[in-house]
Amino acid sequence: MRTRHTALLALTLIAAASFAQAPATSQEKLPLWAYPGHFSPAPSSAATRAEVEHLSGSKATYTKGEIGDLFVVPDWYPDIHPPMPDIVAHGRKPDVYACGHCHLPNGQGRPENASVTGLSAEYIVQQMADFKSGLRMGSDPDMLSVTNMVKLSKSISDEDVKAAAAYFSSFKLKPWIRVVEVEQVPKTKPEGGMMVEDGGGKEPIGDRVIEVSENLEHTELRDPTSGFIAYVPKGSLAKGKDLVMTGGSGKTMACTMCHGPNLKGTGNIPSIAGRSPSQMTRQIIDFQNGSRNGSMAPMMKGVVSKLTIEDIVAITGYLASQEP
Repeated sequence: MRTRHTALLALTLIAAASFAQAPATSQEKLPLWAYPGHFSPAPSSAATRAEVEHLSGSKATYTKGEIGDLFVVPDWYPDIHPPMPDIVAHGRKPDVYACGHCHLPNGQGRPENASVTGLSAEYIVQQMADFKSGLRMGSDPDMLSVTNMVKLSKSISDEDVKAAAAYFSSFKLKPWIRVVEVEQVPKTKPEGGMMVEDGGGKEPIGDRVIEVSENLEHTELRDPTSGFIAYVPKGSLAKGKDLVMTGGSGKTMACTMCHGPNLKGTGNIPSIAGRSPSQMTRQIIDFQNGSRNGSMAPMMKGVVSKLTIEDIVAITGYLASQEP
């Protein structure tokens, strides 16, 4: 039986050959539902938010200004996570924002960025190095979640990177996204870096994943216990399972060959089960068009080179539906 190393080497060679056929993805063709951060204004509720906010079951209070401050982490429920290192809780002014502000104190993240909890410390350190060196960029150069990471990677110390990586890798990703197959989806608009429901009514879902808050008010208050709904087209989960588990009759490679039979990763290969389909879509597109590079990029570029947007919707919806 081939070893995991031999299998990875074989996949890399196959992937490098197939990458020559990779379709370019222009910025104009980026799907709005996966890239709402470029187009969206601030949350509409920001102007009417109370000066001092509370959440049920929490003894904490935060002002409107603190909730929007990139150097403040609204830590509503400190008992649900280990003590945060200073870099996670406060950052380093002026250029290194608090990791826990965007990714939340438990690392669960939001659709505009990423869940970082449950990733290996080695993987997190490598990604930060890739941001710093320019190997990891984004298909939309104006999307803040990417530009902020690139900016802070230039100033953050190696010690702080290691501290944050050790922290987020110390606990597991929890179920965070409820995946629902539909034909009609609530009408949405980009706002505050995410897609949000837009005044009622429905429309055909088409070839999209529509990821919205279970409770928008709680999401805007950066509640680390309030998750998301991902609406996917009917039938897409079965198609996604076929692509993920078997490669879809040669359309791609089975994700399980590298990410493990339960898709929870191994070593420097990340877990991909139960994570945001919006974020995962961006990563596939970034690999397709060469915006994301690094040690595993040559293999990934070939693996995703033939995937259409319909395939990507199916794959990311299925992955999001799996137990993390």
